[in-house]
Amino acid sequence: MTSGRGASGPGGGTGEAAAWVDGRLVAAGAPVLSVGDRGFQLGDGVFETLRVRRGVPIELALHLARLREGLAVLAIPMPWSDAELAAAIAAAVATNAPADAAVRVTATRGAPAGRGLLPAGWRDLRPTVVVQAWPHVRVPDEALARGIRAIVASGRRDAAHPLATVKTTSRADHVHAKLEAERAGADDAITLTIDGHVAEATTANVAIVVGRRVLTPPLAAGILAGTTRDWLLRPEGAAALGLAAAEAWITPGDVVAADEALLCSSIAGFQALVALDGEPVGSGAPGPWAGSLRAAREAWIRAASGG
Repeated sequence: MTSGRGASGPGGGTGEAAAWVDGRLVAAGAPVLSVGDRGFQLGDGVFETLRVRRGVPIELALHLARLREGLAVLAIPMPWSDAELAAAIAAAVATNAPADAAVRVTATRGAPAGRGLLPAGWRDLRPTVVVQAWPHVRVPDEALARGIRAIVASGRRDAAHPLATVKTTSRADHVHAKLEAERAGADDAITLTIDGHVAEATTANVAIVVGRRVLTPPLAAGILAGTTRDWLLRPEGAAALGLAAAEAWITPGDVVAADEALLCSSIAGFQALVALDGEPVGSGAPGPWAGSLRAAREAWIRAASGG
């Protein structure tokens, strides 16, 4: 198996030259992973994506803590320390990208000798850890000006599932939701909980603005604890702009009735959600808070990276 894609990465850049795989840099197209690797065979692994700005990984501690928490749920050990993973990220960025990069850290259970869900010796497997980096490419201005049009995905999120909040490499349900959006002529899809509340988009958290309040679904909705969502709720986030931020259960009707709706992620930042299932959100165009939050987040990232 090859270690990389040789095509655009999560930041929209060109193909990577090399990937950090289990302690060494290898050519991105080199056959370095076993065909028996559990990440390939079963999606038995966890990953993180993060921004690197001026060579500084943004909110690295939060990302690595979330990575380790997810691995613990699946009983996959992490053989590398946070300092070693930081060095791996630096090596991947230096090889593939300028100082501004989009990075993915993937850890799988490894490659057992036998087959089955828990084959003999699975506790003794050496996990596979891969770090990839691509130049970070910001969302085009025309896309920001247009906003995102989404549909409600047909699949539902079981918030009580033990893996609901884990960023596993098993993402076929997210791929299916994105395919539904594409077939409907939309940009993205919003998944609901079993009882009909908004959970998250395919690769982003959701928030709505009502008056001077910004509301985002609670973690109990079975969503990823996104770092940009976390920033939104912290004092340096929405509160610094005069918005009161809080967690709240919201419905698709709440999204449509809101003044504005937002999607947010560590790579793409804040973007306006302007329509859901063909119904306009607010004015049906990006509102002022989407731009203000995006600018504030970018300013915070610049400061966090020493800019």
